Amino acid sequence: MMVPAAPRCAPSCWRQRSWRAALLLPLAAPFRCVAAARRALYQHDFLHRERLPVPVIVVGNIAVGGSGKTPVVAWLVEILRQAGRRPGIVSRGYGGAAEGIGKPLLVTAHADPAMCGDEPVLLARLANCPVAVGRDRPAAARALIAAHPECDVIVADDGMQHYRLARTLEIAVVDEAVLGNCWPLPAGPLREPLSRLSELDLVIAHGELSPAVRAAAGKVPIAPMTLAGERFRSVTNPAEWRDAADFKGQRVHAIAGIGRPERFFAQLAAMGIAAVPHPFPDHHAYTAADLAFAPNEPKLMTGKDAVKCAAFAPPDAWELPVRAVIGAEFVGPLLEKLDDGRQTA
Repeated sequence: MMVPAAPRCAPSCWRQRSWRAALLLPLAAPFRCVAAARRALYQHDFLHRERLPVPVIVVGNIAVGGSGKTPVVAWLVEILRQAGRRPGIVSRGYGGAAEGIGKPLLVTAHADPAMCGDEPVLLARLANCPVAVGRDRPAAARALIAAHPECDVIVADDGMQHYRLARTLEIAVVDEAVLGNCWPLPAGPLREPLSRLSELDLVIAHGELSPAVRAAAGKVPIAPMTLAGERFRSVTNPAEWRDAADFKGQRVHAIAGIGRPERFFAQLAAMGIAAVPHPFPDHHAYTAADLAFAPNEPKLMTGKDAVKCAAFAPPDAWELPVRAVIGAEFVGPLLEKLDDGRQTA
């Protein structure tokens, strides 16, 4: 089975259906059964689902690894705001110290990513709306609503498998490279089978999807997404901007600690920037030493990296802010479903 290149952080055996991955299939079968049984117990109310006083939209994925959910959450918040809603965001806060505290934490645009996680801080800056983090998503949502009673809809970032939080709508962001060999954990990266896509309200395709994945989605709408970014912002002086042309014809470096650094490198190449790639693991905890190379040579990075590097970045560090571009034709049906207020899994 031929699949796109998997994220760098993924085990190599997840990339294709090799004999090494097959050795783990005996472990994958019980994982899949347990995951399916757990979902069924929540669906039939044998396990308690907490319903909030406001609608909940979950943005997630069926696989382990980054697929581009953060810009999709920011896009969703914006269309909700344009529709007259007052959204808030809840997230686990992966990689932040608050994840182990167990108590919900409110996040601001100036919060410490080491405490709150890089993605929640980035979302607080991108979406300009209330954000709360916590391993207990319902508790985080209640804390957010208590602090911001004006919020009338919650967007749950990466909460698809957190079934204790009842949801009104489910959206999956799918990057087929992240799906790898399409086998369940630990033989592959799937948290849930491909058939789960057919139960959603919208599938957002970050890149091309194969006929097999499209068939798995069934009648669920599939919205193609691209990430757009044209100008670079100084990490140390956000008021300063540069065009892509300013970095052409010189030696520059590209830094990316995201699920698929190759996407960032390819985006720079498409802008005409031939950068030296420096990939880091997803959610990498940067230190000043990571950027202490090639003095006076520009260093370009993603927004997710910039929030963690701002405190010690050199003056030649530049961030490429991006936004999700998704067809407007998918917005109306999504908002109509939200107004229906029906609860899914």
